Amino acid sequence: MSLGIMEEEDLAEYFRLQYGERLLQLLQKFPNIDEQLESPSIRLLEKKKEAKIMHRAMEQKKETFQRRMETLNLRWEELGIKEAQLKAHIQKFEQFIQENDQKRIRALKKANKERELKRQRVRELAKAKQEMAALRLEHQKLSIKLQDYSIFNKYLEKVVENSEFEEIHEVISRYKTLVSMHQDLMQSAQEGQEKIERAKARLARYMEEKDDEILQHNNELARLQMRFDRARSDVIIWESRWAHIQNTAAKKTLLLGTIKMATLNLFQIVSKQLKETTTVSLEDTHKQLDMFPGDGAGLGSALGEPPRER
Repeated sequence: MSLGIMEEEDLAEYFRLQYGERLLQLLQKFPNIDEQLESPSIRLLEKKKEAKIMHRAMEQKKETFQRRMETLNLRWEELGIKEAQLKAHIQKFEQFIQENDQKRIRALKKANKERELKRQRVRELAKAKQEMAALRLEHQKLSIKLQDYSIFNKYLEKVVENSEFEEIHEVISRYKTLVSMHQDLMQSAQEGQEKIERAKARLARYMEEKDDEILQHNNELARLQMRFDRARSDVIIWESRWAHIQNTAAKKTLLLGTIKMATLNLFQIVSKQLKETTTVSLEDTHKQLDMFPGDGAGLGSALGEPPRER
């Protein structure tokens, strides 16, 4: 709020509070209209005197009020400065509190971390104690074993004395080499055995497949053998039939030859009796039969040939 605005508002309020009642009292003290008509000059002088008194009083009040306003402005400025200082102090205090909170949080975290670290150290210590106890127990066992195995050390010393080795560690190195070779050989043998097993499995599968193929071929062979047996039986039947046909044909051929010979003989006899000279071929049986009257056609039918027209 500016000083001019404060002065105008505060002066109006101040004069209203300070002089309102006094002005009312002064107006009540004024004489009425009749008295004014009787002595106007006197009343005017009194009024001017009262006005001067009031003006001086107002000036005094105004000066007093201005001094008070100046004092108030100074106090207002001081209050502003104090307020700024107070704000700065409050900000610093808040920052201090925030820093203290952060420090407290860090301290709590650090304390928690230290407690956790302490618990971890306690656990590690307990574990280390357990491991130490286990190591001591292991040391005792190893000491007992060392005492038990001392006879082997003596034995190795005797071996070194009675062999080509000069130190015990050479014997141990040789033993380790032999053990390693044995392990390699065992591994190689195991690998070879595994290969043999795989080969046996492949051979078994191959044999099974070939057995199936052999079974199929045997079935096919049996089926072909059955067909061959049926064909052979059919061949025997047809061979017997062919032999019968050949026998029948031979008999008929023999009969035909006999008939042809008889026909030729008869033809020659008849030709001589008739004393006729013919040019019939010796193989042409039908023409020879034509020379016989009556039964020539019957003999031609007997020969299996159709009769000819004369």
